[in-house]
Amino acid sequence: MIDFLQIIVNGIAVGSSYALMGLAMVIIYKTSEVPNFAQGEMALISSFLTYMVLEYHGFPYYIAFPGAMIFSVILGCFLEFAILRRAKEPNILGMIIITIGIEMVLMGFVSWKFGADPKTMPFPVSPYESIMLGDVYISMLDVLTLVIALLLMGILFIFFRFAKLGVAIKATQQNEMAARLMGIRTNRILMMTWGISSLVGCIAGLLISPVTMQPYMMWDPMLKGFAAAVMGGMTSLPGAVFGAYLLGIIENLFGSYVSIEFKSVVAFVIIVLVLCIKPSGLFARHYVKKV
Repeated sequence: MIDFLQIIVNGIAVGSSYALMGLAMVIIYKTSEVPNFAQGEMALISSFLTYMVLEYHGFPYYIAFPGAMIFSVILGCFLEFAILRRAKEPNILGMIIITIGIEMVLMGFVSWKFGADPKTMPFPVSPYESIMLGDVYISMLDVLTLVIALLLMGILFIFFRFAKLGVAIKATQQNEMAARLMGIRTNRILMMTWGISSLVGCIAGLLISPVTMQPYMMWDPMLKGFAAAVMGGMTSLPGAVFGAYLLGIIENLFGSYVSIEFKSVVAFVIIVLVLCIKPSGLFARHYVKKV
């Protein structure tokens, strides 16, 4: 029984990083209906920038971390403005290919600048410090990641529900033409959406970096976050978070009781099953466009 509870706790802990990546992907998909496969590498370059500032230049945490978040917002806005907006009459497939291209460029830049050797991110909370909850232990970094994931979900819910910019993003997602007629600058809204999404991804990258830091570190969390978003619904923020925690728990149960070698396959099996049974996801509303 204790082992089972420990597996569940570990699944929730790892699901928190998936939740952050899932939230970042949903934010962009809500306005553009394009899954951003560069999401992980946008977080990667922000994380390595933070590492460089902390390790090479000796900046304190309270400057390096906010600086990385500001950089991530600027990076997201720049990529949308300078690259995606310049695409001539893009379709969904073309936009996906562009995001994959951005992913490869950013990963190549990090590999060239910092090398492929694993590094250790200086972080105020050690990933090796744990607390006991009865007979179950959980690391302090996992607790921090869980708290931040839930806090961000709450902030984003309030933002999309009550903030003027959040309402404009929802209006753009529902009907871009109508939003333009109402005076909403949809191009600017889409650019800000990329900035916000990049910020959420940056936070995920900073929380993952103390555990593992190398050029491919965001590949797995990005794919698992995408799987979680598909499971919960690509237009549902609570759905992405629920899907991430459910995926983390299922993945750990599978790895513990079935096979650790095929643990990573579970996410993609879930994607196939969800798309076959409920294409819109567990929490999103399915609709059909009529022409």
